Amino acid sequence: MNMLTLDRTDIKILNELQSDANLTNVELADRVNLSPSPCLTRVRKLEQTGIIHKRVTLLNPKVMGLEVNAYIQVTLDKQPHSALESFQEAVERLPEVMECNWMTGECDFLLRVVVRDVDELEWLIARKLSRIEGVSGIRSNLVLKQVTYKTALHLDASRTLSLRLNA
Repeated sequence: MNMLTLDRTDIKILNELQSDANLTNVELADRVNLSPSPCLTRVRKLEQTGIIHKRVTLLNPKVMGLEVNAYIQVTLDKQPHSALESFQEAVERLPEVMECNWMTGECDFLLRVVVRDVDELEWLIARKLSRIEGVSGIRSNLVLKQVTYKTALHLDASRTLSLRLNA
């Protein structure tokens, strides 16, 4: 296991890229007070170590006609390794599922889905999720209002950060 220390400049780079991944290297370098070449070297190191996983564009679901955001709790009748894998593979094929988390507690999986309307949510639950082998229970909760939504991790740029990386 390798250790990597992120200094304040690395953390500033990560914060800036989390805020706007479309920044050019020159713009990024200017914002973190570096010249472009060392800035690019640092960004490449952050990508190579896996700290920067990927860069994406976030769309506004409402503008795209996707009005319903829901959380669905799924319980399986049994939890052998094969059933868990089978469920996960089936869920990965459903484009409406934005997140799938294997949980402890009252349910086995918690899904976040985004669909056009309640009819589409019903179709997803009744015709897709409930037909996955091993599913024994489904409970859904509709989001009335999204109060906050973040994609950026909070990184304090006033201090360094030491990380353990898998080699």
